Amino acid sequence: MASKELVLKETHKNLMALIESKKDAMPKGFNQTRFIQNCMTVMQDTYQIELCNPISIARTLLKGAFLDLDFFMKECYAIPYSKDGSKDLQFQTDYKGEVKLIRKYSINPVKDCYARLVREGDFFQEEVKEGQQIVNFRPIPFNTSQIVGAFAVVLYEDGSMDIETMSTEEIENIKEVFSQKSFKTKEFSKAWVATPGEMYKKTVLRRLCKHITKSFESVEQAKAFDESAEIQVKPEKIKLDVPNTFAAAVDIEYQQVEETTQPEPTSTEPDYKGTPFEEDAK
Repeated sequence: MASKELVLKETHKNLMALIESKKDAMPKGFNQTRFIQNCMTVMQDTYQIELCNPISIARTLLKGAFLDLDFFMKECYAIPYSKDGSKDLQFQTDYKGEVKLIRKYSINPVKDCYARLVREGDFFQEEVKEGQQIVNFRPIPFNTSQIVGAFAVVLYEDGSMDIETMSTEEIENIKEVFSQKSFKTKEFSKAWVATPGEMYKKTVLRRLCKHITKSFESVEQAKAFDESAEIQVKPEKIKLDVPNTFAAAVDIEYQQVEETTQPEPTSTEPDYKGTPFEEDAK
């Protein structure tokens, strides 16, 4: 088994190669140096990262680059899980990452976007009045009772809005059917265990995204967004600013990078010290 230091070093090299090969698909204003440095900082603290393939790790991190989401700022996650006896990472956005993407890529300019939890004792009413969907929500201050559901709202600058509601049962079903389990604890990801409320809000917000027509800058962005959560976005609701013929080159370029960036033999102890980006900067 390769050492953690070697895996991180190879991951760093692979990530730089992938970003370079896909530089035309990077979002406007993308800060490559900061992104890679923050990625490697997070990977240093990722449990059993040395059991994962460096090119697989880099591909997972690349999805965050396409969407301009920061792993260190917890706008997205690379979550370890077991797959067919091997170790792999799953890319997943956080609630605040979802809000960021909606604000940035909605064709109809967004004034506000948020999700809220509904607990036992809170007043919640959803109705249609004069053809417009309305939600009346009056939560009990500092209510810590059981969560019974969640809802998400997007308010557009033109005065229109979209609303989505989900019961606890619906959200739990999404988690049970689609979420990967950690190979460390055999439980659901840390996000579901440590911050279930945030994941509830993210889940209903992602479903709301099906009503929002988005304009991504590249095919890679659209694909990364579609693969980033349990609830899949309908393809017809996504518009791209690039020709669809560009998509054909994606898998080919990934394969070429993988063939040229395989990890070196591990029969000798690597002389790498410190973080991967520090070593390559020498």
